[in-house]
Amino acid sequence: MGSLPLFFRLVGASIGGQARYPASALMLTVGQFLGTGIEVIAVWALFHRFGDVQGWRIGEVALFYGLVNCMFALADALGRGFDVLGTEFLRTGAFDRLLLRPRPLALQLMGNDFRLSRIGRLLQGLAVVAFATHQAGIAWTPGAVAIALFAMAGGVALFLGILVLQGTLSFWTVESLEIANVLTYGGVQAAQYPLALYAQWFRRVLTFIVPLACVAYYPALSILGKPDPLGAPVWVGWVSPLAGFVFLAAAFGVWRFGLRRYASTGS
Repeated sequence: MGSLPLFFRLVGASIGGQARYPASALMLTVGQFLGTGIEVIAVWALFHRFGDVQGWRIGEVALFYGLVNCMFALADALGRGFDVLGTEFLRTGAFDRLLLRPRPLALQLMGNDFRLSRIGRLLQGLAVVAFATHQAGIAWTPGAVAIALFAMAGGVALFLGILVLQGTLSFWTVESLEIANVLTYGGVQAAQYPLALYAQWFRRVLTFIVPLACVAYYPALSILGKPDPLGAPVWVGWVSPLAGFVFLAAAFGVWRFGLRRYASTGS
């Protein structure tokens, strides 16, 4: 069996296990939908009170919010294995069993625990994109759809790369790594708003270190047909999502470095 067929069989087994408890799966999914929905209410309250923020209207910001949450929902569903690597694999010794299988470790971890509940966040993100379409009058031309799909792919790669880095840190410590949440959930929060609202040093972090702006801000500007207040040319939105794939490749480079130093859990 090839690697990809094995991956899909692992995903199928994970989904099948969750489907054995449909009420639990449904409640978790609804919980994800409602839990992230509170954030939508907070954004709406901000714009209801002030009307706009530095010229940005709620429909435009809703597009940022919806795209970023869709990206993170898919990455979180795929990267759950890296998220729990320290507690569920390294600490118990189960990771050694994965090493014995002649298949890529990354695919085994991604297929190990594919979380259906993340559909709740995904649906909520799509609903906000629909709201943004109505509020901002977005014309979903073939070009705009292509940019959105490319941005989604780059964003999933970026957030998956962050989860890979989180898992890599587990080779040195299996304790809870709250610092990783600064990049995952903190990154989602930061990318929900236009880059132009932040201080210059933070804009550089979101562009050149953790390139969230490249997968959300610049593509969203292209979809909206809105010029960048910071002066970036229009074509940037068409190519910037590539940064997400570069970040993922770099994350797997760090992963291989950590893997070479893994010495098993012993007895």
